[in-house]
Amino acid sequence: MPNPAESLTVNDVRHVARLARLAMVEDRLPAMRDSLVAILGHIAQLQAVDTKDLEPMAQPLPMRNRLRADEPCATLSMMEVLANAPKTEGAFIAVPKVLGGDSA
Repeated sequence: MPNPAESLTVNDVRHVARLARLAMVEDRLPAMRDSLVAILGHIAQLQAVDTKDLEPMAQPLPMRNRLRADEPCATLSMMEVLANAPKTEGAFIAVPKVLGGDSA
């Protein structure tokens, strides 16, 4: 069965580019047509694979969260936290402004 993507014309590529709001140089349209035909050919190949006996999955590999138990433990004192801060202003950690005109 022939690949229907091979019947794509340069006008089809121009139309797709316009729908995607892509600025396309005229001399690149034939090369883009060839690329689009190749992409659609790969998609047709994937669609031809029999998947009726396969269970749908979200991830191809098994995943497991590596979380530690949520147990209360000792916390740092304010002095220890401030000692680790790159810059402080009194009892606060100093950070650059994110709002306003000038950065500090």
